[in-house]
Amino acid sequence: MRYLIFTDIHGNMEAFQAVLKAAQKKKIDHYIFLGDLVGYGASPNEVIAKILTLKPLSIIRGNHDKAVSGLDSVQTFNPIAASAIFWTKKTIARKHLDFLVRLKQSPEVVQDSITICHGAPFDEDYYIFGEFDAAEAFSYIQTPVCFFGHTHFPFVYTEKDGNVEGTFLEGNANEVKLEKGVRYLINPGSVGQPRDRNPRAAFAVYDSEARTIKFCRVDYDIEEAKRKIIDEKLPPALAERLSLGI
Repeated sequence: MRYLIFTDIHGNMEAFQAVLKAAQKKKIDHYIFLGDLVGYGASPNEVIAKILTLKPLSIIRGNHDKAVSGLDSVQTFNPIAASAIFWTKKTIARKHLDFLVRLKQSPEVVQDSITICHGAPFDEDYYIFGEFDAAEAFSYIQTPVCFFGHTHFPFVYTEKDGNVEGTFLEGNANEVKLEKGVRYLINPGSVGQPRDRNPRAAFAVYDSEARTIKFCRVDYDIEEAKRKIIDEKLPPALAERLSLGI
């Protein structure tokens, strides 16, 4: 079975469309989204309307989804992120807001073989940065593979015989072959706001039969995404960072 693994769209419809177009060539059987449909970008309604068309879909909430739906405070967000949250609250359609409210909290196990979470399996809002964080995360995982988002960096952590190693995936195409006896904690990178200085939209395809995970990057209409942000009078920095991948 082939899974599309994607996360952190953040209201960027142009990036989302590019990912889905690229995924059409991959013959996807199941979609897995790891949280943060909204926040930062200017197309929250379009993003939610589109993701509702993807089936079968496993989806969990992110911290921006919680904040927009009123399930979490904006006090932990920086001023720029908070301003985007307030704008999204005013802009989002009621039916889409109701959808965000109903999103499941992670972690969740998909088809008995994949764990998914937004931040970490022990705390949906926690950022996994480094082997120490990953080692704690592995202690909460019962499946061979766990996918997470939140950091906006494509990363692979492995655990074998108690040893944890991390690898940052640079470039536009990488493939990881899963080994027996090794557990994996994997971030596919962000669709709508990459932060690894590569502005291309990121996603991954997990082939459970071939036991491979392909990490992909695709170009999208960044200028259009930026234009929408500026037109809606969101903070200009949210537009500028898209070109830089930060």
